Amino acid sequence: MPAPATKLRIKSPALLVAESGADRAGHGLKRTMGLFQLICFGVGAIVGTGIFVGLSDSVAQAGPAVVVSFVLAAITCVFTALSFAELGGAIPVSGSSYSFAYAGLGETTAFLVGWCLLLEYGISISAVAVGWSQYVNELLDSLFGHQLPAALSAGPGDGGFVNLPAVIVIAMACVLLVRGVRESARATAAMAAVKLTILLAFCVIGYSAFKDGNLTPFSPAGLGGIGAGTTAAFFSYIGFDAITTAGEEAKNPRRDIPVAILVCMGVVTLLYCAVALAAIGAIGADEVGGRPAALSYVVNRVTGSSIGGAVVAFGAVVAIASVVLAVMYGQSRILMSMSRDGLVPRVFEKVSPRTSTPVAGTLIIAIVFAIPAAFASLDAVVNLCTIGTLAVMAVVNLAVLALRRREPGLNRTFRVPFYPVAPLLGIGFCLYLMYETGWTTWLQFAVFLAVGLGVYAAYGRRHSRLATTAAAPSATVATEVAEAMAAGTLTAELTADVVEAAR
Repeated sequence: MPAPATKLRIKSPALLVAESGADRAGHGLKRTMGLFQLICFGVGAIVGTGIFVGLSDSVAQAGPAVVVSFVLAAITCVFTALSFAELGGAIPVSGSSYSFAYAGLGETTAFLVGWCLLLEYGISISAVAVGWSQYVNELLDSLFGHQLPAALSAGPGDGGFVNLPAVIVIAMACVLLVRGVRESARATAAMAAVKLTILLAFCVIGYSAFKDGNLTPFSPAGLGGIGAGTTAAFFSYIGFDAITTAGEEAKNPRRDIPVAILVCMGVVTLLYCAVALAAIGAIGADEVGGRPAALSYVVNRVTGSSIGGAVVAFGAVVAIASVVLAVMYGQSRILMSMSRDGLVPRVFEKVSPRTSTPVAGTLIIAIVFAIPAAFASLDAVVNLCTIGTLAVMAVVNLAVLALRRREPGLNRTFRVPFYPVAPLLGIGFCLYLMYETGWTTWLQFAVFLAVGLGVYAAYGRRHSRLATTAAAPSATVATEVAEAMAAGTLTAELTADVVEAAR
């Protein structure tokens, strides 16, 4: 195992696991999540704004061929999901793609990945909360015939003053998260069951009114429309990688994390395609495309009553709330890992001894991202979230390639099939969808990365604990750790030796 302070400041998988305490008892986080909870957590992180709010945007771009767009977006995610599954089982820590990049490509890349995760997790908290506000109004309208005043349910960009419901859902998620992971996991499982039930009921209603003629013309905008629809549909899959942020709180992360990722991707892809076909087949792409709260509208049209639409709206409210909870969880764990490494302030790594959660970090995240949720538009951040997430996914695929070469003996409970073709295809699909976001988004992303490099140069590089390590772990201890990881027998005593040596 190389010394941690290499030219690229690469941190070995053994040291990442040892410093996190992921293979020992007594560290700050508690192992409370089994396979079922991980799957529910994954579904909770994925199914939400993308299908309940974003479906209409994808249909507006691709027409009935939106099903192809969903499949292409899923293929992009599946290749990367395989890479996440391999790395999540081999390096079961809270840092997810940030830690994977640290082990495979070095500190600078890892910091930029963590910076981009502010888009996937942090900014998307704001975006998802804005989508939640739309369905709250739809639910109120269905039940009582009235909505919240625009001044209190939309930001200035959408004709209002402050989006109060968006702030409220972030606050509710924050309260659940600081109470404890067990409580959050139970809430996520319950919400996942509710929204899956409602989406399946939607499919039953939609297919009862299905007309073949509504699927023609199948691709009115041609391949360009399908490509644009794929980029829009990709937002519906953001969040599956959040499963890997539970590496330190899963009971058996090396086995369960890969399984949970693959099960979630399969279930969600089938569900999305079924929902899209049901909606378009029932009333046609022209009526679905560009319509807010499209699923509620479809049910109201088919049933001739507002009751069904109210049920769907309730499902959307639950579904989107669960996404806010899951992505806020993921963001807090990413920042906790970066804080351990000295790349962000230490407040984010502090874990409450009472609740075993990073209370201070979670509160900061809630406050910071409630501000854009209150005043920004959903459309203003979706493309930026998408391109940042795609960039992270491309790096994770690169990390698989790098670690296969550098750490051939790493204990991999799951291995990417068809290596190296699968990760290379994952990179290619990610780059294609990044291209489809358009030059304006690329310009915004370039500025965002430049700011990130500035923050790293001004703070992260100077405070990096890897760079200021007085001495690397001894060759003997390093060899023992590498061998123990390969055998899956890393002990508390050996972990303590590594942590002490690294400090």
